[in-house]
Amino acid sequence: MDERVKTATLSIISNSSLIIMKLIVGIFTGSVSILSEAIHSTMDLAASIISFFSVKISSKPADKEHPYGHGKFEDVSGVLESILIFTASIFIIIEASKRLISGKEINSSTLGFLIMFLSATINFLVSKRLYKVAEKNDSMALRADALHLRTDVYSSAGVGLGLFLIWVTNLHFLDPLIAIFIALFILKEAVNLLKSAFDPLVDVKLSDSEISIITNTISKYSPGCGFHKLRTRKSGNERYVDLHLVFPGNMHMKKAHDICDNIESEMGNSLKNTEVMIHLEPCNNDCRNCGLLNKSKCKNR
Repeated sequence: MDERVKTATLSIISNSSLIIMKLIVGIFTGSVSILSEAIHSTMDLAASIISFFSVKISSKPADKEHPYGHGKFEDVSGVLESILIFTASIFIIIEASKRLISGKEINSSTLGFLIMFLSATINFLVSKRLYKVAEKNDSMALRADALHLRTDVYSSAGVGLGLFLIWVTNLHFLDPLIAIFIALFILKEAVNLLKSAFDPLVDVKLSDSEISIITNTISKYSPGCGFHKLRTRKSGNERYVDLHLVFPGNMHMKKAHDICDNIESEMGNSLKNTEVMIHLEPCNNDCRNCGLLNKSKCKNR
Protein backbone atom coordinates (compact mmCIF):
# COMPACT_ATOMS: atom_id res chain seq x y z
CA MET A 1 0.00 0.00 0.00
CA ASP A 2 1.22 3.52 -0.84
CA GLU A 3 2.76 5.33 2.16
CA ARG A 4 0.39 8.27 1.67
CA VAL A 5 -2.66 5.98 1.72
CA LYS A 6 -1.45 4.27 4.91
CA THR A 7 -0.98 7.61 6.62
CA ALA A 8 -4.40 8.86 5.51
CA THR A 9 -5.91 5.66 6.98
CA LEU A 10 -4.22 6.40 10.32
CA SER A 11 -5.85 9.84 10.33
CA ILE A 12 -9.30 8.33 9.71
CA ILE A 13 -8.92 5.90 12.61
CA SER A 14 -7.71 8.54 15.08
CA ASN A 15 -10.42 11.05 14.13
CA SER A 16 -13.18 8.44 14.45
CA SER A 17 -12.01 7.55 17.96
CA LEU A 18 -11.79 11.19 19.05
CA ILE A 19 -15.26 12.04 17.72
CA ILE A 20 -16.86 9.29 19.81
CA MET A 21 -14.90 10.31 22.91
CA LYS A 22 -15.67 14.05 22.56
CA LEU A 23 -19.37 13.49 21.86
CA ILE A 24 -19.80 11.32 24.95
CA VAL A 25 -17.98 13.76 27.22
CA GLY A 26 -19.60 16.82 25.58
CA ILE A 27 -23.11 15.47 26.09
CA PHE A 28 -22.34 14.39 29.66
CA THR A 29 -20.83 17.73 30.69
CA GLY A 30 -23.04 19.96 28.54
CA SER A 31 -19.96 21.87 27.38
CA VAL A 32 -20.47 23.68 24.06
CA SER A 33 -16.70 24.01 23.64
CA ILE A 34 -16.27 20.23 23.86
CA LEU A 35 -19.19 19.69 21.49
CA SER A 36 -17.65 22.24 19.12
CA GLU A 37 -14.48 20.17 19.26
CA ALA A 38 -16.52 17.07 18.38
CA ILE A 39 -17.87 18.95 15.35
CA HIS A 40 -14.32 20.04 14.50
CA SER A 41 -13.17 16.42 14.66
CA THR A 42 -16.11 15.38 12.47
CA MET A 43 -14.93 17.85 9.84
CA ASP A 44 -11.43 16.46 10.29
CA LEU A 45 -12.78 12.96 9.70
CA ALA A 46 -14.53 14.08 6.52
CA ALA A 47 -11.28 15.75 5.44
CA SER A 48 -9.34 12.58 6.20
CA ILE A 49 -11.71 10.51 4.07
CA ILE A 50 -11.39 13.00 1.21
CA SER A 51 -7.62 12.93 1.66
CA PHE A 52 -7.59 9.12 1.63
CA PHE A 53 -9.38 8.88 -1.70
CA SER A 54 -7.50 11.80 -3.28
CA VAL A 55 -4.05 10.37 -2.53
CA LYS A 56 -5.23 6.98 -3.72
CA ILE A 57 -6.37 8.45 -7.03
CA SER A 58 -3.42 10.84 -7.42
CA SER A 59 -0.96 7.97 -7.01
CA LYS A 60 -2.25 6.39 -10.22
CA PRO A 61 0.08 6.78 -13.22
CA ALA A 62 -0.83 8.95 -16.20
CA ASP A 63 -3.30 7.40 -18.64
CA LYS A 64 -5.03 8.21 -21.92
CA GLU A 65 -7.63 10.46 -20.27
CA HIS A 66 -5.13 12.08 -17.88
CA PRO A 67 -1.83 12.39 -19.77
CA TYR A 68 -0.46 14.75 -17.08
CA GLY A 69 -1.35 12.35 -14.29
CA HIS A 70 -3.93 12.63 -11.51
CA GLY A 71 -2.12 15.11 -9.25
CA LYS A 72 -4.82 17.79 -9.30
CA PHE A 73 -7.15 15.46 -7.40
CA GLU A 74 -5.08 16.35 -4.33
CA ASP A 75 -5.54 20.07 -4.98
CA VAL A 76 -9.30 19.60 -5.39
CA SER A 77 -9.40 17.75 -2.07
CA GLY A 78 -7.58 20.63 -0.40
CA VAL A 79 -10.26 23.06 -1.62
CA LEU A 80 -13.05 20.77 -0.39
CA GLU A 81 -11.37 20.39 2.99
CA SER A 82 -11.05 24.16 3.42
CA ILE A 83 -14.78 24.53 2.67
CA LEU A 84 -15.51 21.94 5.38
CA ILE A 85 -13.44 23.96 7.84
CA PHE A 86 -15.39 27.13 6.99
CA THR A 87 -18.69 25.28 7.54
CA ALA A 88 -17.61 23.87 10.89
CA SER A 89 -16.36 27.25 12.09
CA ILE A 90 -19.61 29.06 11.29
CA PHE A 91 -21.64 26.34 13.02
CA ILE A 92 -19.44 26.55 16.14
CA ILE A 93 -19.82 30.36 16.30
CA ILE A 94 -23.63 30.12 16.03
CA GLU A 95 -23.95 27.45 18.75
CA ALA A 96 -21.48 29.17 21.07
CA SER A 97 -23.33 32.49 20.70
CA LYS A 98 -26.59 30.80 21.67
CA ARG A 99 -24.93 29.32 24.76
CA LEU A 100 -23.36 32.67 25.68
CA ILE A 101 -26.81 34.32 25.57
CA SER A 102 -28.56 31.54 27.53
CA GLY A 103 -25.84 31.43 30.22
CA LYS A 104 -26.18 27.66 30.68
CA GLU A 105 -23.52 26.14 32.93
CA ILE A 106 -21.53 22.96 32.27
CA ASN A 107 -21.67 19.94 34.59
CA SER A 108 -18.08 18.75 34.96
CA SER A 109 -15.07 20.70 33.80
CA THR A 110 -12.56 18.27 35.34
CA LEU A 111 -13.40 15.37 33.03
CA GLY A 112 -13.62 17.80 30.13
CA PHE A 113 -10.13 19.25 30.36
CA LEU A 114 -8.58 15.80 30.87
CA ILE A 115 -10.23 14.54 27.66
CA MET A 116 -9.22 17.68 25.75
CA PHE A 117 -5.56 17.38 26.71
CA LEU A 118 -5.63 13.69 25.74
CA SER A 119 -7.15 14.66 22.38
CA ALA A 120 -4.47 17.33 21.84
CA THR A 121 -1.72 14.79 22.51
CA ILE A 122 -3.13 12.21 20.10
CA ASN A 123 -3.67 14.76 17.33
CA PHE A 124 -0.17 16.17 17.80
CA LEU A 125 1.38 12.74 17.24
CA VAL A 126 -0.80 11.94 14.23
CA SER A 127 -0.35 15.39 12.64
CA LYS A 128 3.42 15.10 13.10
CA ARG A 129 3.34 11.85 11.14
CA LEU A 130 1.11 13.39 8.45
CA TYR A 131 3.41 16.40 8.02
CA LYS A 132 6.44 14.13 7.70
CA VAL A 133 4.87 12.01 4.95
CA ALA A 134 3.36 15.10 3.25
CA GLU A 135 6.76 16.80 3.02
CA LYS A 136 8.45 13.60 1.86
CA ASN A 137 5.90 13.08 -0.93
CA ASP A 138 4.97 16.75 -1.50
CA SER A 139 1.30 15.83 -0.94
CA MET A 140 -1.21 18.70 -0.76
CA ALA A 141 -3.97 16.37 0.51
CA LEU A 142 -1.90 15.08 3.44
CA ARG A 143 -0.59 18.58 4.15
CA ALA A 144 -4.20 19.81 4.38
CA ASP A 145 -5.14 16.88 6.62
CA ALA A 146 -2.14 17.58 8.85
CA LEU A 147 -3.19 21.22 9.08
CA HIS A 148 -6.66 20.16 10.22
CA LEU A 149 -5.22 18.05 12.99
CA ARG A 150 -2.67 20.67 14.01
CA THR A 151 -5.47 23.24 14.43
CA ASP A 152 -7.29 20.58 16.46
CA VAL A 153 -4.23 20.34 18.71
CA TYR A 154 -4.36 24.07 19.44
CA SER A 155 -8.13 24.19 19.80
CA SER A 156 -8.29 21.10 22.07
CA ALA A 157 -5.52 22.50 24.25
CA GLY A 158 -7.38 25.84 24.35
CA VAL A 159 -10.63 24.18 25.37
CA GLY A 160 -8.80 22.14 27.99
CA LEU A 161 -7.19 25.25 29.44
CA GLY A 162 -10.55 27.05 29.44
CA LEU A 163 -12.26 24.20 31.25
CA PHE A 164 -9.47 24.20 33.80
CA LEU A 165 -10.02 27.94 34.36
CA ILE A 166 -13.76 27.32 34.75
CA TRP A 167 -13.00 24.67 37.35
CA VAL A 168 -10.76 27.17 39.20
CA THR A 169 -12.87 30.35 38.81
CA ASN A 170 -16.40 28.96 38.26
CA LEU A 171 -16.86 31.46 35.40
CA HIS A 172 -18.94 29.35 33.01
CA PHE A 173 -19.26 32.04 30.34
CA LEU A 174 -15.65 31.23 29.43
CA ASP A 175 -16.84 28.02 27.76
CA PRO A 176 -18.70 29.60 24.78
CA LEU A 177 -16.13 32.43 24.53
CA ILE A 178 -13.36 29.86 24.08
CA ALA A 179 -15.45 28.06 21.45
CA ILE A 180 -15.86 31.30 19.46
CA PHE A 181 -12.14 32.04 19.72
CA ILE A 182 -11.37 28.54 18.41
CA ALA A 183 -13.76 28.99 15.49
CA LEU A 184 -12.09 32.27 14.48
CA PHE A 185 -8.67 30.62 14.67
CA ILE A 186 -9.88 27.76 12.46
CA LEU A 187 -11.31 30.26 9.93
CA LYS A 188 -7.89 31.89 9.58
CA GLU A 189 -6.26 28.52 8.90
CA ALA A 190 -8.97 27.71 6.37
CA VAL A 191 -8.14 30.84 4.36
CA ASN A 192 -4.47 29.83 4.18
CA LEU A 193 -5.37 26.29 3.16
CA LEU A 194 -7.81 27.45 0.48
CA LYS A 195 -5.17 29.63 -1.17
CA SER A 196 -2.53 26.87 -1.10
CA ALA A 197 -4.92 24.34 -2.61
CA PHE A 198 -6.59 26.64 -5.15
CA ASP A 199 -3.45 28.13 -6.72
CA PRO A 200 -2.40 24.94 -8.56
CA LEU A 201 -5.92 24.53 -9.97
CA VAL A 202 -5.58 27.82 -11.85
CA ASP A 203 -1.96 27.09 -12.83
CA VAL A 204 -0.29 29.72 -10.66
CA LYS A 205 3.46 29.74 -11.25
CA LEU A 206 5.90 28.03 -8.90
CA SER A 207 7.26 29.97 -5.94
CA ASP A 208 9.95 32.62 -6.41
CA SER A 209 12.52 30.39 -4.71
CA GLU A 210 11.75 27.54 -7.11
CA ILE A 211 11.86 29.90 -10.10
CA SER A 212 15.29 31.07 -8.91
CA ILE A 213 16.57 27.48 -8.82
CA ILE A 214 15.23 26.92 -12.33
CA THR A 215 16.76 30.08 -13.85
CA ASN A 216 20.11 29.48 -12.15
CA THR A 217 20.21 25.95 -13.52
CA ILE A 218 19.38 27.12 -17.05
CA SER A 219 22.01 29.87 -16.90
CA LYS A 220 24.59 27.38 -15.64
CA TYR A 221 24.27 25.19 -18.73
CA SER A 222 23.03 27.76 -21.24
CA PRO A 223 25.21 28.03 -24.38
CA GLY A 224 25.22 31.80 -23.92
CA CYS A 225 22.33 32.85 -26.16
CA GLY A 226 19.76 32.96 -23.38
CA PHE A 227 16.21 31.65 -22.94
CA HIS A 228 12.66 33.01 -22.94
CA LYS A 229 8.99 31.98 -22.60
CA LEU A 230 9.68 30.29 -19.26
CA ARG A 231 6.46 28.86 -17.85
CA THR A 232 5.90 26.85 -14.68
CA ARG A 233 2.98 25.25 -12.90
CA LYS A 234 2.17 22.52 -10.42
CA SER A 235 -0.27 19.61 -10.37
CA GLY A 236 -0.45 17.72 -7.09
CA ASN A 237 3.19 16.99 -6.26
CA GLU A 238 4.32 17.26 -9.89
CA ARG A 239 6.07 20.39 -11.20
CA TYR A 240 6.03 21.29 -14.88
CA VAL A 241 8.56 23.60 -16.52
CA ASP A 242 8.74 24.58 -20.18
CA LEU A 243 10.92 27.15 -21.94
CA HIS A 244 12.57 28.18 -25.19
CA LEU A 245 16.37 27.83 -25.08
CA VAL A 246 18.38 29.68 -27.73
CA PHE A 247 21.48 28.00 -29.21
CA PRO A 248 24.13 29.19 -31.69
CA GLY A 249 22.87 28.32 -35.16
CA ASN A 250 25.99 26.28 -35.95
CA MET A 251 25.92 24.12 -32.81
CA HIS A 252 25.73 20.36 -33.40
CA MET A 253 22.36 18.80 -32.50
CA LYS A 254 24.00 16.20 -30.24
CA LYS A 255 25.71 18.88 -28.15
CA ALA A 256 22.49 20.89 -27.87
CA HIS A 257 20.65 17.75 -26.79
CA ASP A 258 23.27 16.98 -24.13
CA ILE A 259 22.90 20.50 -22.71
CA CYS A 260 19.14 20.00 -22.45
CA ASP A 261 19.69 16.65 -20.70
CA ASN A 262 21.99 18.32 -18.16
CA ILE A 263 19.43 21.04 -17.44
CA GLU A 264 16.62 18.51 -17.00
CA SER A 265 18.76 16.26 -14.80
CA GLU A 266 19.89 19.02 -12.44
CA MET A 267 16.39 20.48 -12.16
CA GLY A 268 15.09 17.04 -11.27
CA ASN A 269 17.75 16.71 -8.55
CA SER A 270 17.04 20.19 -7.14
CA LEU A 271 13.23 20.07 -7.33
CA LYS A 272 11.46 16.78 -6.71
CA ASN A 273 9.01 15.47 -9.31
CA THR A 274 9.86 18.02 -11.98
CA GLU A 275 9.16 17.49 -15.67
CA VAL A 276 10.99 19.82 -18.06
CA MET A 277 10.08 20.56 -21.69
CA ILE A 278 12.70 22.53 -23.69
CA HIS A 279 12.10 23.97 -27.14
CA LEU A 280 15.36 24.61 -29.03
CA GLU A 281 15.73 27.77 -31.11
CA PRO A 282 18.67 28.85 -33.32
CA CYS A 283 20.18 32.26 -32.64
CA ASN A 284 19.90 34.75 -35.51
CA ASN A 285 23.02 36.62 -36.51
CA ASP A 286 21.61 39.86 -35.09
CA CYS A 287 20.78 38.07 -31.80
CA ARG A 288 17.11 39.07 -31.85
CA ASN A 289 16.30 35.73 -30.20
CA CYS A 290 18.92 35.94 -27.46
CA GLY A 291 16.27 36.24 -24.76
CA LEU A 292 17.12 37.39 -21.26
CA LEU A 293 20.91 37.43 -21.40
CA ASN A 294 23.03 40.35 -22.55
CA LYS A 295 23.30 40.27 -26.35
CA SER A 296 27.04 40.92 -26.10
CA LYS A 297 27.44 37.42 -24.60
CA CYS A 298 25.92 35.68 -27.61
CA LYS A 299 28.52 33.28 -29.02
CA ASN A 300 27.00 33.60 -32.47
CA ARG A 301 27.65 37.33 -32.90
